[in-house]
Amino acid sequence: MNTRIPRPAAIAVLEHAGRFLLVRRANPPDPGRWGFPGGKIEWGETAAQAAVRELAEETGILAQALGAFDCVDVLKPDGPGSPGHHYVLVAVACRYVSGTAVAADDAAAARWVTLEEIEAKSMDFLDQVARLASRARALARDLV
Repeated sequence: MNTRIPRPAAIAVLEHAGRFLLVRRANPPDPGRWGFPGGKIEWGETAAQAAVRELAEETGILAQALGAFDCVDVLKPDGPGSPGHHYVLVAVACRYVSGTAVAADDAAAARWVTLEEIEAKSMDFLDQVARLASRARALARDLV
C-alpha cells in the first residue's frame, strides 16, 4: 500500500442544546487531544454517511447529516520532510436525533462543550476545532 496518498476521512460537527460534541482521541494521530468524532471514509460511503457512522460508533449518538461545509488537511510528520499521516478531513454539519454520549470505539472520552469553552482553550483541542465549531454554528443559523 502506498502510504504517500492522503486518506479521506469525515468528522461530525454536531451542536445540540448550545454545546458541541467532542471526543478525546485514544489513538494516533493526536492521542489525548479533543476534536470532533470522525474517521476514515469506507469504500462506497459518502463523507456524510461516514460522519454519521463514526459519530454513532464513537459516541452512541444518532444524527442526521446536513451536509459538508469545510475541508481540513491534517499532516503529522514521521520525521524531517516526511509526513507520517496525511488525512483530508471533510467536516459534515449534523443534526442531533437521539442518544446519550458515551465514549466508545477509538474515543477515550466524550463531552459536550460550549463554543465559549472551545474558544477559551479550556481543554487540549485540535487546531481547527474552534474555527469549525464557529462556522457550523453560523451555517446552522442560515438553515433556520
